[in-house]
Amino acid sequence: MKYKKFNNTIVARIDKDEEILEKIKQIALKENIKLASVSALGATNDFTVGVFKVEEKKYYSNNFKGNFEIVSLTGTINTMNNEFYTHIHMSAGNDKGEVFGGHLNRAIVSATCEMIINIIDGTVDRYFDEEIGLNLFNL
Repeated sequence: MKYKKFNNTIVARIDKDEEILEKIKQIALKENIKLASVSALGATNDFTVGVFKVEEKKYYSNNFKGNFEIVSLTGTINTMNNEFYTHIHMSAGNDKGEVFGGHLNRAIVSATCEMIINIIDGTVDRYFDEEIGLNLFNL
C-alpha cells in the first residue's frame, strides 16, 4: 500500500494480496483519523460481505472467490468508545455482470484498489443500540 495526503484528502493505492479493511485501519491509525468518508474501486478475488437481518439482530455472511471488479466501496471511519471503528459496504461484479455486495467483512485485492479518504474535522463516536442491534452514530 502507498498513499499521499493532500490537506484533508488521502489518495491510497492498496496492492495485490493486501486486505482492504486492514489497510484502512492502518491509514486511519497512522494519520489519527477520527472521522472520514471512504470510497474506492478496484479488483478482488476473495471477499466476504454480510447482510443484517433486523428481526434477528444478526449478520449473515457470503464468501465469494473468483474474478470480481469492485464497482462500489463506500463507508465511514469514525470511533466507538474513542477507538478506531469503520463501517464499509462493498459491491463487486463478476464476468457475467452479476453484482454481489453488503457489509464488508474482508476483501483481498487481486490487482489494485484505488481509494479516496475524505477527512472530516470532528469526531462522531458510536454506541450499541439494543433495540436495533447495531452500532449507531452517537449524534
